Formats: sequence, structure tokens, C-alpha cells
Amino acid sequence: MERVYNFSPGPSMLPLPVLEKVKEALPVYGDTGMNVMEMSHRSPMYQAIIDDTEARLRALMHIPDTYSVLFLHGGATMQFASVPLNLGVKGEADYIDSGNFAHGAAGEAAKYLKVNVVASSRDDNYVYIPDWDGKLNDDADYLHITTNNTIYGTHYTKLPESKAPLVADMSSNILGEVYDINKFGVVYAGAQKNIGPAGLCVLIVRKDLLGHAAANCPKVLNWTTQTENGSMLNTPNTFAIYVAGLCMEWLQAQGGVEGIEKVNKEKAALLYDFLDNSRLFNATAQREFRSIMNVTFVTGDKEKDAAFVKFAASKGLVNLKGHRSVGGMRASIYNAMPIEGVRLLVNAMKEFEVQG
Repeated sequence: MERVYNFSPGPSMLPLPVLEKVKEALPVYGDTGMNVMEMSHRSPMYQAIIDDTEARLRALMHIPDTYSVLFLHGGATMQFASVPLNLGVKGEADYIDSGNFAHGAAGEAAKYLKVNVVASSRDDNYVYIPDWDGKLNDDADYLHITTNNTIYGTHYTKLPESKAPLVADMSSNILGEVYDINKFGVVYAGAQKNIGPAGLCVLIVRKDLLGHAAANCPKVLNWTTQTENGSMLNTPNTFAIYVAGLCMEWLQAQGGVEGIEKVNKEKAALLYDFLDNSRLFNATAQREFRSIMNVTFVTGDKEKDAAFVKFAASKGLVNLKGHRSVGGMRASIYNAMPIEGVRLLVNAMKEFEVQG
């Protein structure tokens, strides 16, 4: 069977050259005589792999030595608890509620400290990024945002400015858009969208924020302990880290984050240009805040939505059904989605529109 164009929000498609490299090295990696999944994480051969992956991430995001880079378990969701446990010195933090995962992060943090939801678009079904001007607390332990909202198709077009360290869940647009890492105290991201396979979380933390974990913080969630052990306090997700490194190598060949951002904007423009002129399909996110990673749209008729998802799948364009909480359709066009896949999706939408 030929490969399909997979518009899944995550786990999402991986670059084909990466999959081919993984396939080639599956029985034996290099001259090690074994597969990466069989290596001891304490071995020199695996240390070289994780060191290479970290070096590539640092190069792609221009991460200075003043930040630690960690490869952790549990995806981004585990960090919903880790953030307040590591940063909650004063016991109070600001959260901007811009989507389902931002809301969940605030709810989890509220178990450990006082959470101030300083801005929210929840009542309007998260179709925009809420306005935080004049609402931030400079004395908070930190300010938490979710830079891209996978379910609702919105993203931040500017970053909030506060004296409190800025903490960002960047799961669905890390390595897909350019950010100045120096503006953040902490960045964390689940891997399954733009980094690599599911089951891995990348965390980048400014070193001056280490050493303040709560006394009851579990050691596997303690960023200081993890830093001291090179992400190997316990056995890390060795294979996912290896594949992530291959994805980063592929991304470097595309011109890095700067290069792929241009491609991602071109892909998004193709979809939004069609949606803005369509007689049947309509984009759901407010124009100012439209994501270039997740494009959400509807026909206004649930039966037609379902019919289009089925029609697209028949053409090898799969996983376009929107999240169960919002319905409609969602095209997740992360780094590995080639522009040809987006062109085919637009053509399918045009054909369905004519038929309907």
C-alpha cells in the first residue's frame, strides 16, 4: 500500500527520509552490532546519540549554554505538574487560557499553587488568543502560555512581556516557527508533532531557575536532578530520542527552523486562501490568530463535514476529522507534511464543493 498524506494532529507523520534511515538501521545501528532499542542508555554508543540530538536541537533553536536541555518521559502533560513543582517558590503563577491544553495546564497547576487565569477565550470557544494587557502579575513565580492551540487552530502572534519568567508549552509549533529562546524561562514540548515519535518530552530550562523544586517534588519530575543526571536519572525513551535526532538532522537540511517556517507559512496560506474564498468551507479561527500548524474549518453542516472527511480519505488524505470537542475538520500541516499534500487537499475541497 502507498503512503497516505497524514493530517493527524499527533502522533503525526514523520519525514520519509527519516523513516528510511530508521528502517535501514533497524537490525544493526552502525558498527554497534545491535539496534538502538537494545543499547544500554549508560553505554558510550548511546551517549553519542543523545549528545548528538541535544547538539542539533541547540543549533536549530540557538540555545545558549545558560539553558539546560532535557529529554523526559510523559509528553507535555507530565510537565503540567512539573512546572509548578519546580518553579512555585512564592506559590502563585499567572496562566493565559487559550485552549484545551492551556486550560488543563492551569487546572493541574492549581493542585500545587495559586493560579491566576489572567486572560481566557474559553467562553468564545477559543477562536482567538485572549488579551492580557494590564492583567499580568510581575511578582508571580512564572507566566504560562501555550504558543499554539492544536484543537482550535490559533497561535500567539506576539509574546506577553512580564518580569515573571515566561513558561511555554510549545508542543504543536516547536521547530516549526522561529522563536528567540532567550525570551523564555522554560519551554517544553511533546515530541509527537514536529520533533519525533510520541512518548518523549523535550524541556529547555534557564539554569538560574533550577534548584528551587518543592520538597515533595518527585525526583523524576525534578529538573535539577534530571540535569545533574543528563536526562538519565532513569532509562529515557532511547529510541524516540534517536529518531528525534534524525528528524532534527533532516530539518537542518531544510534550512533549519528559519527555512521550514517559510514553507509552513506557504502551506498555511494555500489553505487559508482557499477557505476565505470558498462557498462551502469556512475557517473557524479568527484571522489575526490563525495557526500555521493546525488549520480548522467547517462546512456548517455536520453531515457534510463527515462526508468530506470520508471523501478526502478515499483520496489518501487522512485524519482530517476535527477534535471531538469542536467537530468539523482540522488539517495539521507540521514540518513533515509536504506542500504537495496541501495542494491535494485544496483540490479535494474544490472537487467536493462542486459536487455538493
